[in-house]
Amino acid sequence: MALNLDIIGKRSEPLTFTYDWKDAVLYALGIGAQEDELDFLIETSGPKVYPTFAVIPTFEANVQTLVKLGGNLLMVLHGGQKIVLHRPIPPSGKLSTTSVVSAIYDKGKGALVIVDCETVDEKGERLFDNQWQIFYRGEGGFGGSRGPETQGGVPPAREPDFCAEQKTRATQALTYRLSGDLNPVHANPQIAQLAGFPRTILHGLCTMGFAGRAVVKHACGGDPARLRSLEVRFSKIVFPGDTLVTSGWRDGGRVVVQTSTRERGEPVLTNAVAEISG
Repeated sequence: MALNLDIIGKRSEPLTFTYDWKDAVLYALGIGAQEDELDFLIETSGPKVYPTFAVIPTFEANVQTLVKLGGNLLMVLHGGQKIVLHRPIPPSGKLSTTSVVSAIYDKGKGALVIVDCETVDEKGERLFDNQWQIFYRGEGGFGGSRGPETQGGVPPAREPDFCAEQKTRATQALTYRLSGDLNPVHANPQIAQLAGFPRTILHGLCTMGFAGRAVVKHACGGDPARLRSLEVRFSKIVFPGDTLVTSGWRDGGRVVVQTSTRERGEPVLTNAVAEISG
């Protein structure tokens, strides 16, 4: 089914998302939080909320927009993600998200869909924004613009300022999916193979969450309020059980980030930049 190009620029109705501290903790466990991160894991500490949790309240709004857009969702790849934090995320609340397809680019063999989401709290105050970059395999060739060249961080030719090695569990995707992304390619080996993968793959947003944890720890001094934005490109797939190695190069108030797998030595998150306050 061809993509519905008429949807471009039409903002959705608000979609609400209610959560409490248990949801924040489940997400933290889904992105690999360990016993030395108790401020993010127990209610007596708030808990603190990882900034990358911002993708969770907007996930369903993005999915509903993609359903209206059409196309074969089994042929979808998550190309990239950007979050912008306006304030720290509270450990509970009722949020509202609107979404809009801001652009669809013709990449020849596929189409790159840009979905922008804006999320506000119960008072209507802006909390965070998300940009979803979704690649539809086989939907290109419709004669549209190829879009701008990817802008992002390129690691400088020097040793990184920090390097964090994080082991994912064989069940990591099965834990992460409990936060809302039930795409079967992350849980069912048969479906993953139908989609063209050798076995189940880790959610790209889970990999982003691991990288976000490393940035909060090593570039923000453990304070999630200091992370103002994070943008990544999903360059390669990750398998549950892989070891992620996230490196960061400080450049003033920004950090260039790159995540690779220890097992294959290939970058899986590239063109990544975090903006840090303070």
